[in-house]
Amino acid sequence: MYDVLIIGAGITGTAIARRLSRYDLSIALVEKANDVAMGSTKANSAIVHGGYAEANAKLKGRLCYKGRIQFEQLNKELHFGFRKTGSIVITTEDSDLPKLENMLENGKKNGLTDLKILNHDEILALEPNINPEVKYALYCEGAGVCSPYEMAIALAENAVHNGVELFLNTEITAIDKIDSHFLVHTAEQDFESRYVINAAGLFSDKINEMVNPKSFEIRPRSGEYLLFAPGTGKALNTVVFQMPSKMGKGILVTSTYHGNLLLGPDAIDENGTVDRSTHIERLWDIYQSGLFTTKKIDPKTFIRSFTGVRAVASTDDFIIGSTETPGFINVAGIQSPGLTSSPAIADLVTSELEAQGLILKEDPSYDPYRAPIIPPDKKMRPVPEIMKLAQLDPCPERIICRCEQVEEKTIVDCLHRGIPVTTVDGVKRRTRASMGFCQGGFCRPRIKEIIEREYGITIDGKTDIEAEGASRVTRDEFTSYCKEKESL
Repeated sequence: MYDVLIIGAGITGTAIARRLSRYDLSIALVEKANDVAMGSTKANSAIVHGGYAEANAKLKGRLCYKGRIQFEQLNKELHFGFRKTGSIVITTEDSDLPKLENMLENGKKNGLTDLKILNHDEILALEPNINPEVKYALYCEGAGVCSPYEMAIALAENAVHNGVELFLNTEITAIDKIDSHFLVHTAEQDFESRYVINAAGLFSDKINEMVNPKSFEIRPRSGEYLLFAPGTGKALNTVVFQMPSKMGKGILVTSTYHGNLLLGPDAIDENGTVDRSTHIERLWDIYQSGLFTTKKIDPKTFIRSFTGVRAVASTDDFIIGSTETPGFINVAGIQSPGLTSSPAIADLVTSELEAQGLILKEDPSYDPYRAPIIPPDKKMRPVPEIMKLAQLDPCPERIICRCEQVEEKTIVDCLHRGIPVTTVDGVKRRTRASMGFCQGGFCRPRIKEIIEREYGITIDGKTDIEAEGASRVTRDEFTSYCKEKESL
């Protein structure tokens, strides 16, 4: 029997698993997908938010800053990629100044000490490529960017290293409460556990209803993004938001942690469906909105579109805590700023477990460190050198991905860290192989061969989107559409 069983291996579930792994506990982390970070964690804005946007009256407002201030130390331990850039919320309207002032005051209520309002000249000094008509901005010094799926992978690897058992391809079908423990049913096997933590993301309402009366709904909200080629992110120094609306924080323009320019998301309530396809009209609108922030966006450098789906609760807040069933804890409705809040959510859940009677005894063998997969000091090498290395026979130094200059030894390393990686996109998320301009045209077959060789299995080689049956607007489709619209 396990002490704790966690349902869902997104950023929340993996953060909780890693947090609990420091104690002398038996822990299971159960995920229905074939890898960790396959839901909302895989596709979002990747922003480490300041903590000023969410009302202090809401739990997500009170947890965001508490999570944000843990990122630097977590990155030192886990090497997932975090960079403090600062963020600004801009406006070109004098009438928006009171709104910015209200956000500043709300941020102070949430504990922030690094907020101030900038005037026109201060904004342009910080962001020379910004809309020159900008009048005011709310600046948060400590906000930043990270790689969310790399963070969840790092958390999961470290949790497994510290004794957590991870079960992939394992979907929960039913949960029974039997005396002082739970019997958790899946198609593959049954689990017994004293405590169950429901961190099932888009499906957390369904999991809750397996043991409790219906008390909330999860309403999927999709947001589409445009991603541009490596190096394009240098157009901006900070994360730049436009004025938020009731649907979210508005269209942002930012550099990703790895230097790509990112635009998005829009926000569409999907009425219960989950579709990760992208749509040319929505992408065009996002692109046009991005041009309001900066003109330094070249559609010819567009390389990929993607859709994230947020788990919006009917309460419009995080739902974290005990339920009518003792020992069953909900961690639901974790929409933005869920990524930023995840370390604080893990702390809160740990406290809740202790309050419910779980004995937390420190494990003296706990190791908080995890070696990076991508070397932090990696330097790009000359193209002729890379082309020669790409022609080598299989060996550690052979270049598998020319665009991102990923060596075979890096891919082999990512396959042997305690988590089975059985898809080409699983390798992509860990190593960046196929993240470059050709989007896997060269390296995908090579990645497939290495997975099959290392594991002694056969895989189909499909990407996640191909396996899911979703469709994405391609580079050629987007650039052609832009030419057509701009010629009208």
